[in-house]
Amino acid sequence: MSEELARVLVVGLPTSPAAAREHVDALLHAQLVPGSEGTRDDIVWADALLVTSELVTNAFRHGGGLTGFSARIHGDELLLAVADGSSDFPVHRRQPPDQYTVGGYGWPMVNRLTKSLSVTSTASGKCIEAVVHLV
Repeated sequence: MSEELARVLVVGLPTSPAAAREHVDALLHAQLVPGSEGTRDDIVWADALLVTSELVTNAFRHGGGLTGFSARIHGDELLLAVADGSSDFPVHRRQPPDQYTVGGYGWPMVNRLTKSLSVTSTASGKCIEAVVHLV
């Protein structure tokens, strides 16, 4: 993680997944017009909010708390960085197709909805960087 990103991550942390979604929604509203040429209408909006919600929820639920958050648009991509206090990387649990369990669906969903995804260790845990393609 770059030193510049590390500084951005510790400023203005959302206090909940809903607050993180609100931040991303406001960012999208400020820089994109729903339904305008170059966007896939509300589908990419929902994808961006789902990825945000899942990553931030997992930071609170499994990661020992949110320690960093950054969201910005670069070109036609939403760049998200979510840091937490756990050094444990997310795990993609394979489940038999005939068994339905509670949990285990978010990380595979994030993998499907993102253009790229990386997890890096930090001094205080880990940082997940996700890119959501907006067109």
